[in-house]
Amino acid sequence: MHFTGAVLVNTQQPLQYVDKIEVPKLRKRQVLVKILYAGMCHSQIMEQQGLRGEDKYLPHLLGYEGTAEVIDTGPEVSKVKIGDTVILGWLKGEGIDSGGCVYSSPIGTINSGAVTTLSEYSVVSENRCYLLPENISVKEGVLLGCALPTGMGLVTNQVKPTPNTTMAVVGLGGIGMSAVMAVNCYHPNLLVVVDTKVDKLQEALKLVATHIINPLEEDAQQRVIEIINGHMLDYAVEAAGSCKTIELAFSLIHKQHGECIFASHPAPGEKIQIDPFRLICGKKITGSWGGCSHPEHMTQSTSDNKAKLSLESFMSHNYTFSQINQAMEDLQEQKILRAIIKIAK
Repeated sequence: MHFTGAVLVNTQQPLQYVDKIEVPKLRKRQVLVKILYAGMCHSQIMEQQGLRGEDKYLPHLLGYEGTAEVIDTGPEVSKVKIGDTVILGWLKGEGIDSGGCVYSSPIGTINSGAVTTLSEYSVVSENRCYLLPENISVKEGVLLGCALPTGMGLVTNQVKPTPNTTMAVVGLGGIGMSAVMAVNCYHPNLLVVVDTKVDKLQEALKLVATHIINPLEEDAQQRVIEIINGHMLDYAVEAAGSCKTIELAFSLIHKQHGECIFASHPAPGEKIQIDPFRLICGKKITGSWGGCSHPEHMTQSTSDNKAKLSLESFMSHNYTFSQINQAMEDLQEQKILRAIIKIAK
């Protein structure tokens, strides 16, 4: 069996479409899937540009969020069966981690991780497959591979807000907007959102945000002080992806009990700068790995709370399999919130 994949052959170059990639014999706890839809976030942009450090696995497949149909299963797979519709994601769920896959192709060996989605078919690890709930469409399910568990997890697992919690979300990409949607389930009295894109700020206002700040137009720290009468925020969730925005988020929290939680991973070697005296006074800062989410639990929670979410806000820009490089370009230029790519013909 053969398929076509969009392959990263060289960093800082567009992905190349390679035909006649051969599906290998499935190993223990591996699953062969037909990709239906795939998503794309800035992590793929960083990989494509070589901003994740030295890439020792070129050429390789990309993508770690999508939906798919199970075509075949390897030995000892018990979690899914042929014909199931599944979510594919990078977070480890139930089941065994079978590792990556190696494919033969006309250009030689092509590597892949435990899950990849930018191809017609993919061999994935059992623990990267999560059953798609009936009330979630195959397009919406893409978001449960990365954006929703990370962004919603930042709020539900780490902030755990009450109605009296004051907080900000800095950066309204896929993860930041997912965090905003999660806050909507807690009915907060105050949620400040910070971004430089007017359309994203307005979309957050439609959901649950009470105040918006464009740091290109006003001083974010001074504006927060004005909003809450001389005080600062209990929490700031950062999802913009740079050291500068992590520092900005840290500046917005209360000097004695505020907590900054960031999901960004700037390019290797970049450093944040914060005054250590602020940590002595009580401020906290911590990173987040996937929002501390268990993917199956988050999938069920999303299904249960779908009426409170606004998943359609992520669906505005759709691409075909042949437009993957255009999707990457649009995402890099911040023209879109999330790239949703229809893979299956």
